[in-house]
Amino acid sequence: MMRFTADRNAETLDELWVCEHPPVFTLGQAGKPEHLVADTSIPVIKVDRGGQITYHGPGQVVIYLLLDLTRRGLKVRELVRHIEQAIIDMLAEQGVEAARLDGAPGVYVRLPEQKEGYPAKIAALGLRIRKGCSYHGLSLNVDMELAPFSAINPCGYAGMPVTQIRDLGTRLTVDEAAAALIRNLVQQLERK
Repeated sequence: MMRFTADRNAETLDELWVCEHPPVFTLGQAGKPEHLVADTSIPVIKVDRGGQITYHGPGQVVIYLLLDLTRRGLKVRELVRHIEQAIIDMLAEQGVEAARLDGAPGVYVRLPEQKEGYPAKIAALGLRIRKGCSYHGLSLNVDMELAPFSAINPCGYAGMPVTQIRDLGTRLTVDEAAAALIRNLVQQLERK
């Protein structure tokens, strides 16, 4: 991502990279090591994206957005809103109501058993902007082992519940979720 972004020129096409990661915690530039609240055998990697600490693992869609924001006429906050809206729209197609949470980038759902407190986080965002171009991106929990999230304060929020599509009654595979999310991302980005 870093090399792709550094080597870009005015003609370089934008790209979306889709993957799943082996188990790993990533600590963003603003990340505080104290948000890792339990010892695990999962590696912790410092990365140059914004945000705090999160977990990536099998069963989670990760999409890296390699975009020329200048060419698209996008500001960073606008890009974040487009990404969040694409996730919200994709989940709505599956009958899942999702929303933003003020001051906490990402997408959240309220679990049926939740009566108070934070809604549960289902998708995280972390971006880096260099020379008017973005890299890093988003992660969407689809069908994964959620236990590692209990070893961290997800995105810096102590006690924030984390959920996944499977636990909301939707049986999408990771590939199906990725395809639906890419379609919604492209729709959002092309509106600009």
